[in-house]
Amino acid sequence: MTRGTNDPHSTPIRVNVQSAACTTHTTTSRRGKTFRRALLAAAVGLFGAAAALGMVQAPDDYTDMPPQRQVRDVLDISSADMQVGESGSHPYISETRIRPGDTLAAILSRLGVSEPGLQAFLTQDESARSIYRLYPGRSVQAAVDADGKLVWLRYVHTPGAEKNGQVHTGLLLIEPDGDGGFKAQELTHETERQVRVAVGTIRSSLFGATDAAGVPDSITLQMAEILGSKIDFLRDLRQGDQFRLVYEVRSHEGRYAGAGRVLALEFINRGKSHTAVWFNPDGKSGSYYDFEGNSLRGAFLRNAIKFSRISSTFGMRMHPIHKRWTGHKGVDYAAPTGTPIHATADGVVEFAGRQNGYGNVVILQHAGKYSTLYAHQSRIAPGLKKGDRVSQGQVIGYVGSTGWATGPHLHYEFRIAGTPVDPLSVTLPVARKLEPREAKAFAQAVQPYKQQIQMLAQLHQTPLEEPAETVAAR
Repeated sequence: MTRGTNDPHSTPIRVNVQSAACTTHTTTSRRGKTFRRALLAAAVGLFGAAAALGMVQAPDDYTDMPPQRQVRDVLDISSADMQVGESGSHPYISETRIRPGDTLAAILSRLGVSEPGLQAFLTQDESARSIYRLYPGRSVQAAVDADGKLVWLRYVHTPGAEKNGQVHTGLLLIEPDGDGGFKAQELTHETERQVRVAVGTIRSSLFGATDAAGVPDSITLQMAEILGSKIDFLRDLRQGDQFRLVYEVRSHEGRYAGAGRVLALEFINRGKSHTAVWFNPDGKSGSYYDFEGNSLRGAFLRNAIKFSRISSTFGMRMHPIHKRWTGHKGVDYAAPTGTPIHATADGVVEFAGRQNGYGNVVILQHAGKYSTLYAHQSRIAPGLKKGDRVSQGQVIGYVGSTGWATGPHLHYEFRIAGTPVDPLSVTLPVARKLEPREAKAFAQAVQPYKQQIQMLAQLHQTPLEEPAETVAAR
């Protein structure tokens, strides 16, 4: 047990410093290491990010090490100097993490809490209902006084929840009510924001590279969504593709509480650079733009399903049911039944219902002469109907095998003036640029991110003999 604060409402600030392994060969020159250290420090220092970078240890034959001298001194300490101060009113605080299969009784036992009536209160009182759901990995803390009496019990059940654009941590606080019983209340604490950077090279897969760089999966998915109008992450990735990334994470009381959003990104795909930066001029609503100020949200996404596989392409094929050669007017994406289907661009629902061989289908009309079709759905998103406006990325249905389908998949069509075209090869509509009055504010906001991405690029290209898949800076 550790001595702690008597205030369960407070959120003490702790420094949570993590090191990222930057693996290099011991034959790397001192000049190369000095250059790399300077780049890493500058890349992170631009934003004062709460990040630390692991540096390579000097080799044993490094001759410029300063002379070392071991000093030993014995201090005389009296018994008075060794006395522990009185405990005063501070409670003893213990903490445990919920394990798979845990029961409430097991958790209280590990915390050393045996307060009469507490378990019955937790399992029966409606105000304590959030403790009914014991999520493995979540934290439960207890404070007891010198006599072993409960001072408070906290269950941090929702670390890093987002509400109204703000990220908070939700917790349940239980305290004695002074009459031999207990009271419970839900509290929310603000989380701390940290900025991290990472670079990586694709060797096997996008997730393989981001995992090696320590990038959270939710950030990886954001990368694919943000650049979905520029890169087909199902078909276009190649070995040697690279990414440079600036992103947010959240912490609560020094502990990781979930990822935030991607702040800036450069992805090199087949030798071509694609950039993105988050810009919210009014501080409330925002969107992603490339470094030249072109909106990425206004363009079409290449895919309506995240990380699926193509089972049939556009063009002539043997129909799997009718067994004759016929034109296939779209692209089929194989995915498990129930996989969410996302609108590839802003639009208006032109049709939502059942339609012959398409089964359950949604047709969206977009700006100008463009429309898209999403067929064979197991079910359409609840409440979606003709005339509704949808946003890019919004879930409009779920993968199924209704209509003329031999298995669960999405049939996706991209139409120009009512004529289906190949969505994998068509040149998608150009995203709009910022208005002149917005361009100046954007240029000021994006400049620090551009500098940081440029420094990360220099770091990424520094010639080092390293077998690792990625170099991470967190």
